[in-house]
Amino acid sequence: MATSAPASCDSRPVFWQRQPRFPLPIMQFLRDRLTIAMEDPAQRSVLAWPTILGAPRLVEEFPDGIPFAVLMKRAASLLGPMGLASPEACWERDLDNCPDTAELGPEGWKAHRSWLPMGSLVSLRAGVTLLALMGHPEGEAFPLSAASALFNSALYHECHDVLEPLWGRSRGHLKADIQGLILLTAGFHHQQLHNAVGMVGLWEDAVALLAPRSGELETPWGTLNYTAAVEAASTRLAWMEGKDRDTDLAPLWDLPRPTWELL
Repeated sequence: MATSAPASCDSRPVFWQRQPRFPLPIMQFLRDRLTIAMEDPAQRSVLAWPTILGAPRLVEEFPDGIPFAVLMKRAASLLGPMGLASPEACWERDLDNCPDTAELGPEGWKAHRSWLPMGSLVSLRAGVTLLALMGHPEGEAFPLSAASALFNSALYHECHDVLEPLWGRSRGHLKADIQGLILLTAGFHHQQLHNAVGMVGLWEDAVALLAPRSGELETPWGTLNYTAAVEAASTRLAWMEGKDRDTDLAPLWDLPRPTWELL
């Protein structure tokens, strides 16, 4: 089976660059929605609303709130490909489950005040996450397939969060290998934050766990080839050798990009 990842992963995904450090409440806001979507793929709609409500063009066009009809029309285009035919029903359910999604303005719905100041960044991240979670087989194979797509979209923090429950359900060599993937993923997240000390330590531990393996991980949820990602981490470790925490890390983005492949 080919890797399930957005088409953008064939070039340079939007998040393959240095990223801002989100405040913890914003990270929790996004994590809550990812958790809901992973527990029940039918509720991936929770990611659609921040995608729409924080979209810069819509915010500019409707500064006093997005009219409900416009909100539902935009939602239908996102939710339809997932088989969710009633955006109104999804909205009612999702707003009840996540009341910090939106609040009513004078003329329509606006991003909730808790994330409004970072609305455009939240919109982009939620939107790419939603895209990465589309087109996967549901059931037992869904989490690993989704993790692969998130990794290939350079959504490393989200990939880390999806892998952790799989790590918790695993035993023996499988548990150790998934731990290696989690460390590898966290290292690339720290590259996004330009945290030299963090990424080097995480990659060293990940390579120590994964390099002796064949580069393919057989799991109850599918087989994952992570060879290119370990090579990408090893290349960066070699480049970082002898450098200190104040080194300009911009050249790291021109080195080969890590990818996973579902077989």
